[in-house]
Parts: sequence; structure tokens; C-alpha cells
Amino acid sequence: MSELTIEDQYAAELKQSDIDHHVPTAGAMTNHILSNLMVEYVKLNQVKWYVKGPQSVALQPIYTQLIDLNTQHFSELADLLLDEDQQPSSTTAELVKYAMLEENGAFKYQDAATLVAGTVKDFDTENLFVDRAIKLAEKEDRPALAAWLVAYRGRNNRQIRQLQAFLGHTARFGLGEEDDED
Repeated sequence: MSELTIEDQYAAELKQSDIDHHVPTAGAMTNHILSNLMVEYVKLNQVKWYVKGPQSVALQPIYTQLIDLNTQHFSELADLLLDEDQQPSSTTAELVKYAMLEENGAFKYQDAATLVAGTVKDFDTENLFVDRAIKLAEKEDRPALAAWLVAYRGRNNRQIRQLQAFLGHTARFGLGEEDDED
């Protein structure tokens, strides 16, 4: 039996990833979360760099903490996928392909409240994928992955509540309820 070339190994990985994303697996759904974390990293920095007005002094350290947590979550989640014998996306092109958060270069010119509200919506969008990944991890009997995702969901909920409080809102203000279609 001949050994696969590096190119053949990568082609097989991409083919399997495509299959896993069409019939979602916990690993594929978790790769969406990983991809969203990469985009979120850029978006959090955008807010930190460009927030203006009296709230900027208070928001910049908050966003520094969010960026640090985001980096930690990205690394932990990639390691966890490897622990689960899954392959985390490892190129920018793959991460962009599977990210569901949207970027907009003009967003940086918004006022502080709009920037914070955008972050809240991004965390809420992430939670849609987290919830789906939790269900898939439980179905596939991946307790370590499910446990990390449940804890991550809780951390996202905390960030949403704290950012909403900064805006003078309750935790779920302005956020639609999640779809029941799974």
C-alpha cells in the first residue's frame, strides 16, 4: 500500500470537512465556532482601536479583556478538537469559509453604543452555533467537548449580560429568540 502524499492527505481532509459540514458533526460545528472566534478577534480589536467619546476610556480595558479571552478560547478550542481526533481549520481561508460573523470596515465609525451592541449580537450569533455543537457533542458521546462548550456558552452569556448592562439593557434586550429548527 502506498503512502499518501502531503497534498493527498490535505485533499482528503478537505473532502471529509465538506462532508462533515453538510451532515453536521460536533467537530464541524465546533470548527464554525473556531472560525467565528477568529473573526470576532478582529472585530473586538476594531472596537478597541476605534471607539470614541466619553465611554472609550471605560470600554478599551473591557475590550482588551475580551480580546485576551477570545485568544484563550481560540487556542483551547483548537486543542480540544485535536484531543477529540478532529481537525481544526488551520488556514485563514478555511477559517473565513466557515465563519458566520460578518465584518464591515465602515463599522468602526459608529458611536460607542452601536459598537457595543454589535459585539452583543456577535456573541448571541456565536451561541447559536455553540448550542448546536453541544447537542451534536452529546449525541456523539463527546463529553469533554460538550462540557467545554457548555462552559463557553455560560461565559458568552456573562459577556452579553455585562455588555448589555453597559448599554442600560437587560441581558436579552433586543436579541431574538433562537430558532427551534434543528
